[in-house]
Amino acid sequence: MSRLSGPRVAPQSGGAAKQLVVLLHGVGADGADLIGLAPALARFLPHAAFVAPNGPDPCDMAPFGYQWFSIQDMQASTRLNGVRQAAPALDAFIDAELARLGLGENRLVLIGFSQGAMMALHVGLRRAKALAGIVSHSGILVGERLLAGELRSRPPVLLTHGALDEVLPVQALPVAEGTLRAAGVRVEAHVMPDLGHGIDEATIRLDLRFLGEIFGIKAP
Repeated sequence: MSRLSGPRVAPQSGGAAKQLVVLLHGVGADGADLIGLAPALARFLPHAAFVAPNGPDPCDMAPFGYQWFSIQDMQASTRLNGVRQAAPALDAFIDAELARLGLGENRLVLIGFSQGAMMALHVGLRRAKALAGIVSHSGILVGERLLAGELRSRPPVLLTHGALDEVLPVQALPVAEGTLRAAGVRVEAHVMPDLGHGIDEATIRLDLRFLGEIFGIKAP
């Protein structure tokens, strides 16, 4: 049984889920932060179930929220150790949710923001069976030099990053894009010119188009 939990939104259609969207928040936030994307996405994916688990640990830099791993030390090695330590809990959560809904990995999308994007890329590319897709907003591909040796599947990936991001450098996007392409992963990448560290309407439109492509649904 997974030790992670967080808010859920059932399929808008009222029937059984045909897709699963797992939303992974950034450091200092919680599942309630990203589950707010569900209504916008559900209008396009009425048969999708949405879940936004809280990170495994309370945030150690604020009196509220959760984290996937500590960022008090922002060295690359710390990020790598962090995603590796948090990955088993997220994998267990994904397995439990897929089993609960009776879905396979090919019906699952991971959408992560900031630290959640780091987790989505790390875990999603190392699962034995390919997911339907991975979306990384304002994130970093952690341990990019190790990816070729650790990659287990190649789901399509959407990368976005605000050009004005003051938290994580926008230069992380071309590094991730180049590494993924070299590993044979189909990747779409967008720098959002007027965006800081966040998700805006233009970003959500990219999400909708990407979801339409991977699930074979005509985008609105």
